[in-house]
Amino acid sequence: MHGASGGGVVQMRTVAVYNLKGGVGKTASAVNLAFLAAADGRRTLLWDLDPQGAASFYLRVKPKVKGGGRKLVNGRTAADEVIRATAYHGLDLLPADFSYRSLDLALDDAKKPTRQLARTLEPLAARYDLAVLDCPPSVSLVSEAVLRAADLLLIPVIPTTLSLRTLRQIEAFVEERGPRRLRLAPFFCQVDMRKRMHRELAAVPEEQGEAFLRTIIPSASVVERMGVERAPLPAFAPQAPAALAYAALWREVSGRLETV
Repeated sequence: MHGASGGGVVQMRTVAVYNLKGGVGKTASAVNLAFLAAADGRRTLLWDLDPQGAASFYLRVKPKVKGGGRKLVNGRTAADEVIRATAYHGLDLLPADFSYRSLDLALDDAKKPTRQLARTLEPLAARYDLAVLDCPPSVSLVSEAVLRAADLLLIPVIPTTLSLRTLRQIEAFVEERGPRRLRLAPFFCQVDMRKRMHRELAAVPEEQGEAFLRTIIPSASVVERMGVERAPLPAFAPQAPAALAYAALWREVSGRLETV
């Protein structure tokens, strides 16, 4: 599982963007970070695991997987047969389609189901430096398989009491079901500084735990325009404050990956 990156030889790393809650900026973060990783010279694969296919939509790739998700995770369809190039150099996509709604059942039929996503990625290790997984918001067999496949679990968190409570639930889930090597990296996302609670909680991220990334992603209408432009934010508004924040977040994530 090695590939060239930045003139050296490194092991392919896998980053999963995950949360139990929907609407926390998960897909936007996955797409933007994958784009920035590719722009940084890493051969990057974004795997859209959400049956809604939002990441596939953002990147203008038809949400259709030959043979469906079942054949892909059971090894009857090779991942490289369904990978699609995007408009961005160094960034490929493994698209989602609506068959992913039954991915739990497909995994349940497989031997060692929680290893299946990792096994699907293994043959791609010589082709890519980084895999980014955009995960559905759930606790499921797919979630357990994501934990087994990932080196780093990125968790977007809105700075509210309930969102932090959900983070603790994720930490407990990872403690119970995840491998010991898995590193967690929560970060505050969709932060609205007009709200007192957002300001207070996001002011000092490290107070929420040393795993917390320091970069804060602001709530901004330009992020929502990703669905209109159907493009990563740094591709169409690179100087927007939210795009600059994502660039800073990628630098932090890249640094964390060096320690994995």
